[in-house]
Amino acid sequence: MFDTDVVVIGAGPAGLAMSACLSGRSIDHVVLERAEVANSWRTERWDSLRLLTPNWMTRLPGAGYTGDDPDGYMTAGEVVGMLDRYAGRVQAPVITGAGVEAVVTGEHGYIVCSTAGSFAARAVVVATGACSDPRIPSLGAELPAALHQLASLHYRNPAGLPNGPVLVVGASASGVQIADELSRAGRHVTVAVGRHTRLPRTYRGRNIHAWMDDLGLLDMRYDSVDDIAKARRWPSLQLVGSPEQRTLDLNALRANGVQLVGRLAGVSGGRGQFAGSLASMCADADLKLGRLLDQIDLLADAYAGPDEARPEPTLVPEPATSVDLSRFSTVVWATGHRPAYPWLEPELLDRRGAIIHDGGVMSRPGLYALGLPFLIRRKSSFLDGVGPDATELAHKIVQHLDRSRRELAGTGA
Repeated sequence: MFDTDVVVIGAGPAGLAMSACLSGRSIDHVVLERAEVANSWRTERWDSLRLLTPNWMTRLPGAGYTGDDPDGYMTAGEVVGMLDRYAGRVQAPVITGAGVEAVVTGEHGYIVCSTAGSFAARAVVVATGACSDPRIPSLGAELPAALHQLASLHYRNPAGLPNGPVLVVGASASGVQIADELSRAGRHVTVAVGRHTRLPRTYRGRNIHAWMDDLGLLDMRYDSVDDIAKARRWPSLQLVGSPEQRTLDLNALRANGVQLVGRLAGVSGGRGQFAGSLASMCADADLKLGRLLDQIDLLADAYAGPDEARPEPTLVPEPATSVDLSRFSTVVWATGHRPAYPWLEPELLDRRGAIIHDGGVMSRPGLYALGLPFLIRRKSSFLDGVGPDATELAHKIVQHLDRSRRELAGTGA
């Protein structure tokens, strides 16, 4: 049994940021990682993937971007290299090959059981993120057996798929990027469109993230939102991090020959049944985009920023509502991820399996979460967001450790 003050689970951006903040406060801790540092960036990203956020937003505690391309976008490999260097710089006490098997209550806190041994700690930080398992709808089991199915998590490149047309289910960041890449590779692609968040890559001469940052939207706190549960489930931004700074939305996909249909609602007799809600989904996304651009226009006008025509409304075709699935060779499920924390006790999770928390503070004293969508700030799941969240949680952890020591001193333990 190893004793420490804090166990951090996960050595991705969130776990390393937490480690840096704890080290800065001289708090003894270890970081348990089931594989290698930045494992998901090494093994769960497609070949051409780049960050959605520009390089100037690649910031962790005590480290910012120092390259010569602040408006560019890091590849997955570059993110791995950056995190490796950061782990060495902050001397993060990472134990690799330490898959967590259980987190249970101990005599003076918690026992974290892992494949590398058991660790007694007064506090535990879960920094594994929310993208644990692919979220594949149950109707996937009803698709024809001849169809090759895979989640976006397992997609690597067009050459890795069987020849033939592809159905991409989902139109958030992963869905539109994979559909775009497949179309550019000469594939016939159909996208089943559900709820999505449309944004231009740039507007009025600036990156959309720069505008959102100036407007304070990225730093908006969870306790200032009317319905935080809904905000945390909001689809990822329909963006691509391309060197050309190009906008990737449904209009761009259609211009490249991609067909659009509504949300996949069912399967019957070998045919896919698609909801007739495509127009309303697109209208809702356009409405929210217009509200954001209204805010940007007010700010840009105050600084005499250059004028720019707004993106055209989404051009919605008359989509098919029933399609013979035998025309496709592959279905790519870009339908998000399902949280998986089998090593946490069930009462710490909600009915969806997500961690119950209040700004990263879980329901039991000494348990914390980091790196989840809108954990404390809207940008909590961005590389730019885990640092401020980790700093805030580190302060709460110090307070918890101080209380714990006082209580132990009072009991004479």
